[in-house]
Amino acid sequence: MSQSVVSNNSSASTVTEPSLSDDDVQAVDRLGRLTQQLRDELARVIVGQRETVDLLLVCLFARRHALLMGVPGLAKTLLVSKLAETMSLKFNRIQFTPDLMPMDITGTDILQDNGDGRREFQFAHGPVFANIVLADEINRAPPKTQAAMLEAMQEQRITVVGKGFDLPPPFMVLATQNPVEQEGTYPLPEAQLDRFMALIELDYPSEEEEIAIARTTTGGRLPELQHLMTAENIIANQDLVRRIPVPDHIYTEAAQLVRKTRPAGGTAPSWLLPLVSWGAGPRAVQDLILGAKSRAALEGSYMVRTEDVRAVAQPVLTHRLITTFAAQAEGMTARDIVARLLEEEG
Repeated sequence: MSQSVVSNNSSASTVTEPSLSDDDVQAVDRLGRLTQQLRDELARVIVGQRETVDLLLVCLFARRHALLMGVPGLAKTLLVSKLAETMSLKFNRIQFTPDLMPMDITGTDILQDNGDGRREFQFAHGPVFANIVLADEINRAPPKTQAAMLEAMQEQRITVVGKGFDLPPPFMVLATQNPVEQEGTYPLPEAQLDRFMALIELDYPSEEEEIAIARTTTGGRLPELQHLMTAENIIANQDLVRRIPVPDHIYTEAAQLVRKTRPAGGTAPSWLLPLVSWGAGPRAVQDLILGAKSRAALEGSYMVRTEDVRAVAQPVLTHRLITTFAAQAEGMTARDIVARLLEEEG
């Protein structure tokens, strides 16, 4: 396919990657239409939260994980379970507590009678064996359990008693945190935060949305949602996302934006130096590009555009910046700092 056909919704740019085939172009068109169907279907039970739904879809089709941040009662569990329902995926929820052990999420060998009078160990699968796993209040878990979840997230497999088990594709972890000022919760280590592609922050609904929520949830049973996709469809679209072309200048813009978050190295603006003690690492550049590819495909575009990178920059970068005491004293959050960087980018 010629470059002129590929560059819909995008200014002319140099692309060194192969353009999409005719079949891929048709697949992108189908995915764009399907994305709108998914939004409409979820809106039957989820009031508002359009941006949250879009970011969850971006992470899913980018084969990445997401961190949901919000106070209790914002329908995080309902949203994730209904997302799995519309995609015909297996969903499990794990409530993290201080006494949760690795075997409680991975499973373990149990001694069972095989029917002929003999006993043997058989592996009982834990709740991590699902397509979408909601790790509720993950910041309450002990280090051993965190390590087991990290292996599952990174490798898409777990190890129990020296034996490895593959997790079913597609696999996505959505972890929730209550705000750190809530009693009994603690912030996740920076190394673990970096494993999540995006921090998706949920805020209180508007008055109109809150009234609509009350109408929807205090009547009869919630409607069953239509199954719009299958696991095989999702995997095929995840592969399609990887083939979305990226202009050379987009790679440069993503790398330069991430480098501006680092106070060391002379790449950050002067105003940022007293506000940030540690910036985003190379994985942030990867996630910016993958997130932009996923968003472009979901929007029905055949090429990554600057607006795709800007749309995912806030959730990709915010949780990767460690602010200083000076920033806290000035009331500057990591979100504010990323917003200012994007504003300067124009």
